Amino acid sequence: MTTNKTKRTNRHTLRDLLVIALAMLMGSIGLGVFLLPNHITMGGIGGIASIFYWSMNIPVAVTYFILNVLLLIFALRILGWGFCLKTIYAVGCFSVFIIFVQQWAEGSTLLADQPFMATVVGAFFMGTSAGLGLSVNGSTGGTDTIAAMVHRYYDISLGHVILLVDVIIVTSSYLVLKDWEMVIYGYVYLFISSLFVDYVVNMVRRSVQFCIITDKHEEISKVINEDADCGCTIFDGRGSYTGRPVKMLFVLCHQKKSSEIFDIINEIDPNAFVSQSAVIGVYGLGFDAFRGKK
Repeated sequence: MTTNKTKRTNRHTLRDLLVIALAMLMGSIGLGVFLLPNHITMGGIGGIASIFYWSMNIPVAVTYFILNVLLLIFALRILGWGFCLKTIYAVGCFSVFIIFVQQWAEGSTLLADQPFMATVVGAFFMGTSAGLGLSVNGSTGGTDTIAAMVHRYYDISLGHVILLVDVIIVTSSYLVLKDWEMVIYGYVYLFISSLFVDYVVNMVRRSVQFCIITDKHEEISKVINEDADCGCTIFDGRGSYTGRPVKMLFVLCHQKKSSEIFDIINEIDPNAFVSQSAVIGVYGLGFDAFRGKK
């Protein structure tokens, strides 16, 4: 049992690292291909790094890495080693990817005459990148880290926290760009990217609830516990029409395991009565932590 649990933990860790690497690649494409060449300011550390790049030609990767390391030193106590190590890994990946992406995109500017489309596409890549990182308890650094610290204690939308923090950074880009039109595109970017952050995080963390009435409740609950790694609660009930006693399994799991649960039920008892419903939030062991003022 311990070996299986260790294997699952290792698989989850490897999956998280791969997801973070993919998220950082998407983010570097959004910044290096669509935002930087079109002088569209993003928020957070990336926005600050962009401002330094435009004004003093300091490489984005250098500013981004240094500022994130300093921020993570303060975040370590609140967010713990697990989050910070993943974020350091993410920041390292992003710093490497952005160097190669900028070299690859050098000399060409996609959507050069369409700044609004460049803003939308860049926001898609950056927002999805941040959402994927946060969904596996990591982050792309910068304001994502600040948002994660706030979200640890307060049930506030991650996207909204990032949006509020980033407005000041985008506004300050006027000091370098001297163009309010580009600043406005920066505001549009913030709004769109915050929507993608919330959408991706909610999509990945979405949970569902199963109510299963079956005569083979013991067998089904055992397989769900061991193979699907989900907990079950067995309730006693009575059929209103038949009057006979029944057993009902109550299961909460992440949405990505829904098909696995249905396969288990169909294999053991195809005649079982099953209802599935989406839930707004699940808090406790194996799901999100309780949040409130401390």
